[in-house]
Amino acid sequence: MSNLRQRFYIENCPVRGEVVHLEETLQTILQQRQYPQAVQILLGEMLSATALLASTLKIKGRISLQIQAQGTFKWAMAECNHLGEVRALADFEADPRFEQATDSSTVLSALHQPVLFINIEPEFGERYQGIVPLDQPNLASCLMQYYDLSAQIPTHIVLASNEKRTGGLLIQLLPRNSEEEQRFVDEDLWPRLIMLTETLKDEELTDLSANEILYRLYNEEDVRLPELEQLQFGCTCSKEKCANALIQIGVSAVKETLEFQNPIEMDCQFCNTKYQFTAEEALGLFGEHLS
Repeated sequence: MSNLRQRFYIENCPVRGEVVHLEETLQTILQQRQYPQAVQILLGEMLSATALLASTLKIKGRISLQIQAQGTFKWAMAECNHLGEVRALADFEADPRFEQATDSSTVLSALHQPVLFINIEPEFGERYQGIVPLDQPNLASCLMQYYDLSAQIPTHIVLASNEKRTGGLLIQLLPRNSEEEQRFVDEDLWPRLIMLTETLKDEELTDLSANEILYRLYNEEDVRLPELEQLQFGCTCSKEKCANALIQIGVSAVKETLEFQNPIEMDCQFCNTKYQFTAEEALGLFGEHLS
């Protein structure tokens, strides 16, 4: 029960779902920077949400959630790709409201002009960005509103997090493809599943195994469980990407930087990996050489 995603189905019903747990990976991410408790919880919920949403995509690529706001809280983002690699980061200034808060809802309510972006980036093909207003009490409610209004797929999401681990559960009612499917569907199933899912407590979602959660909630349904999927921390940084960043700022800016920093050092905020470029390496990116 460390970093896992459990898919499940209800036999002969157009319902699918996922349960996500992140523990070691969450700790790896939170140790990169000093976050107040409430921001830690928000990042945990965003991580679980991206892992859940990524499982609904049938593409190779990645999905990310990004909160942008004005004021002391600048932004927060979490990302998951088709390999189950996740990462997250937040940028904010010291604020007593964040230091004193003990839940993510307090942080969300304190944000100034916040917007939630859902970014889907396939390896091949066009990128998609959805914009979601952060006008609901919590992140899960905002995401459910997005599915209701934009994707038009009935979806129920539950998220919970603390300083040690984070968990999430998603269920979706899939389209019925034929009149025959429609005839045999239990019309009370979806309302019943939502009612059962809402009985799940935060500590149960974070502390219990996926099997135990699903048994407690849906033991009267015919639940099917494929193999567990492993999740892990993964960063997409590389020296090549840093080199491209230097090329983008231009040779003049690179020469100016070399006057007070040689070698140029660039570090990844997600994983704290440091990349160095000597003057020869940096100028070589522009086809120039040391005189």
